[in-house]
Amino acid sequence: MEYVIIGLTALIALQHLYFLWLEMFAWTTRGPKVFRSFPKELFPPTKTLAANQGLYNGFLAAGLIWSLFIADADWSRNVGLFFAGCVAVAGIYGGLTASRKIFWIQGIPAAALFGLLLSQ
Repeated sequence: MEYVIIGLTALIALQHLYFLWLEMFAWTTRGPKVFRSFPKELFPPTKTLAANQGLYNGFLAAGLIWSLFIADADWSRNVGLFFAGCVAVAGIYGGLTASRKIFWIQGIPAAALFGLLLSQ
């Protein structure tokens, strides 16, 4: 079970590092290919907003990665619970307000991680 938790935590952290890169550094180049339903002409004027959102995704990734390096099992679990909960809430909210795809890509894995951490 511990390896599943570590793997899922790493996977979710990697997702959020990708989101950071996409939103902070590739918004106007790769962004239109990823977010096809968003009008192409809106990418340049929303670059700063996307970068801000990318920064928050970086914080989520950092917290999840941090949880993997905490030696104390209880603290590691608590930090993991906090950041998995943040990601799950963001995924649920994004799924309800922006795209159902966000719920499946971000919300479900984080909710699964949250449940696994609770069961420890």
